[in-house]
Amino acid sequence: MTDTIAPANPAHGVGLTEAAAQKVRSLLRQEGRDDLRLRVAVQPGGCSGLIYQLYFDERILEGDARVDFDGVEVVLDKMSVPYLEGASIDFEDTIAKQGFTIDNPNAGGSCACGDSFS
Repeated sequence: MTDTIAPANPAHGVGLTEAAAQKVRSLLRQEGRDDLRLRVAVQPGGCSGLIYQLYFDERILEGDARVDFDGVEVVLDKMSVPYLEGASIDFEDTIAKQGFTIDNPNAGGSCACGDSFS
């Protein structure tokens, strides 16, 4: 995993690697929008009980924890913050895998597909 960008005053403990930040910036340029932020959420589901959701969102909801990583804003809803404290978001682009990954020290276990955790 690559180094994580360190925000000045974090409102949540999720980190973002430079590779992930670059990919988010690239996707936002493709969308032609500068009013979107990366929302990371934990929802019930998957074979292990909880799933991650990453998507662009223009909304700021009451209780959201927001951190700016050098121009990439990462937002978590208040219910997801405890599940993601200390997690790091990375982006992999290899022959074997392409996509965002989350290294989460709070996950007690995960399923074989890697899409859900407990």
